[in-house]
Amino acid sequence: MSRIPQAFIDELIARADIVDVVGSRVTLKKAGRDYKGLCPFHDEKTPSFWVVPSKGFVHCFGCGAHETAIGFLMRYDNLSFREAVEALAEIVGVPMPAVADDDGPRVDDGLIPLLHEADQLYRRLLRETPKAIEYLKQRGIDGPTAARFGLGYAPDAWDTVRHGLGRDERRMNKLIEAGLLIRNEQGRVYDRFRDRIMFPIRNVKGDVIGFGGRVLGSGEPKYLNSPESPVFHKGRELYGLYELRRNPGRPAEIIVVEGYLDVASLAQFGIETAVATLGTSATADHLRRLTRLSDRIVFCFDGDRAGRAAAWRALETVLPFAGGNVEIKFLLLPEGEDPDSLVRARGADGFRALLDGAAQLSTFLLDELAARADVTGVDGRSRLIALARPLLDRLPAGFYKELLIEELARLAKIESARFTALLEGPKHGPEHTARPAEARRRRGGTTLIGKTITLLLHYPAAASLAEPVPGLDDVDEPGAPLLRRLLELAREHPDLRPASLIERFRGDPDEKHVRRLAAASPPPVDDDAAAARELKDSLERIVRDHAEKVRKRSTADALRRIRAGADFGKF
Repeated sequence: MSRIPQAFIDELIARADIVDVVGSRVTLKKAGRDYKGLCPFHDEKTPSFWVVPSKGFVHCFGCGAHETAIGFLMRYDNLSFREAVEALAEIVGVPMPAVADDDGPRVDDGLIPLLHEADQLYRRLLRETPKAIEYLKQRGIDGPTAARFGLGYAPDAWDTVRHGLGRDERRMNKLIEAGLLIRNEQGRVYDRFRDRIMFPIRNVKGDVIGFGGRVLGSGEPKYLNSPESPVFHKGRELYGLYELRRNPGRPAEIIVVEGYLDVASLAQFGIETAVATLGTSATADHLRRLTRLSDRIVFCFDGDRAGRAAAWRALETVLPFAGGNVEIKFLLLPEGEDPDSLVRARGADGFRALLDGAAQLSTFLLDELAARADVTGVDGRSRLIALARPLLDRLPAGFYKELLIEELARLAKIESARFTALLEGPKHGPEHTARPAEARRRRGGTTLIGKTITLLLHYPAAASLAEPVPGLDDVDEPGAPLLRRLLELAREHPDLRPASLIERFRGDPDEKHVRRLAAASPPPVDDDAAAARELKDSLERIVRDHAEKVRKRSTADALRRIRAGADFGKF
């Protein structure tokens, strides 16, 4: 199977004139800043089909069609995704990139040799820098482990790579494209990585495609990763996967951890099947790769609040893969521990003992829901159903889903048939907004999270303009995981057009939710700056509302305990 680089798809959508693409097939008339015509996907006499060039998508208020230029070509010309991309590339006048097998190397474009040179430079500088060697010794990393993972060091200077590798303007531009150098608005070029232990990230063939840098001191960010490039895609690559695949045979299990040092430390203690995500949450692409390599995937997270939040996000990602031949488990480490510290304290046998006790996906899901919803009262049972509904929507149909519904019904103390009926009843969460044709009329009934997602889908640049809001990771309301995912994606790619953001969800379990919410009318803002202010205000309200709900639940729980104690005293 071949894969078209996401960067090419983003560029293609940005360059395409959707009015020209659609107008060559549908008669359009100017209507203010947009265009309208008769929808080609259903019979109608009054135009309800709109083309929005500023956003790069089309929308029909009659049948609910909501498509990018690629999606429009797929539906109108009956094309596959690849055929539609090729057709749009021909319209725009850009050549299709060379693609390799799904597990093969990315488009090189001359970046791989430069990244190899940088890797060799960082390795040499580590050998020549006593303080970097001492840091690794203090962290317990020995020489063979450092050599196995190719660790290096980026000095505390602004021009190490620029002077060492940027010998001419062409190479300088390539180093910028690879993410090793940065050119600021004033035109100054400087090194991205400074005073950091460097972890080379390799594809399955061993080519260095990016780096992760861990700061030696107390600076921020603690970890800094290469930006995406034609050869490096964070949502698909995994640190340590190349080293894992060098071991003979099929691994009995793969352990997914959060840090590069976790991977290296576990390998040093003989646990050689750990990989780490690259500063992002686990993605569907990660799961597809891992489930091809092993029949058991164990997500291992720190035992603090951030670790539990990361585990919950991973749970939401893996649900479409549940119930098959692959066993998916979760391990939350004791408070204050991470894989690095724990394996050093308890040894390989102690760590493996914890792995053996990792919770099955279904057990982890039920335990987490039970912790988030007090099912002793009506309010808690209703909350359990509200939390469970979007999760169950992500599960594939079959026995696994039916058995899980039975367990949830038992947890909620409701008959299974009644529980199923409640799940299939009216849905009010942001993932279940009104049909696109009704979205504008029913906007007032959409939740705050749903409205915020719609704002973000129409104004993705607002995510990088708005300051981060503390506490958002703790919000466990329906729709919050999708909101966090969109924020992360939009901040990672501040130049994405709305259509490009929507297109990135093609084939994703959240695609239907994204399309529904993108079809709703956004708040009346004039530009990205106004959207950023609206976004920050909405995020703060979401956090405040959630905190108030938690406070009220805690108060209610305390009152129930007091009443229970008073009743007991009567006897």
